[in-house]
Amino acid sequence: MSSHVSAIPAAPSAQALAHFEQAFAFETDCWDVHDAFSRGVQDFVLLDVRSHELYQRGHLPGALSLPHGKITEGKMAAYPKDTLFVVYCAGPHCNGAHRGAVRLARLGRPVKLMIGGLTGWIDEGFEVERAPEVEREGAPAVAAP
Repeated sequence: MSSHVSAIPAAPSAQALAHFEQAFAFETDCWDVHDAFSRGVQDFVLLDVRSHELYQRGHLPGALSLPHGKITEGKMAAYPKDTLFVVYCAGPHCNGAHRGAVRLARLGRPVKLMIGGLTGWIDEGFEVERAPEVEREGAPAVAAP
């Protein structure tokens, strides 16, 4: 008798190694982004691809607001072609970051997805920024730890 976990055998080690190493070409995580910013190493542009309204309610420090549906060649023209973009959305329950990554890749731009999104960032205990007008108005904001 086997479980659902073992019913399909694991890939051979060499194949698993290739798969997992390749994942790093497509994604990064909250800790790596936080570490880069904490050390002042900003060799990528961090894009919050949710709506501007959600961005104002709470976003990662250093992130720019650019909803995935607004990613166009015209908006990307301000950046050198080899600029690395890191995209994130609300979290694992949201595919906005994938949509943003697809748009950037279609434009020939280097892109990585930050796994975990805003939810993962908060789960790691990292600070969230809010737009000053949101705090003044008393609008609901994303809860920081």
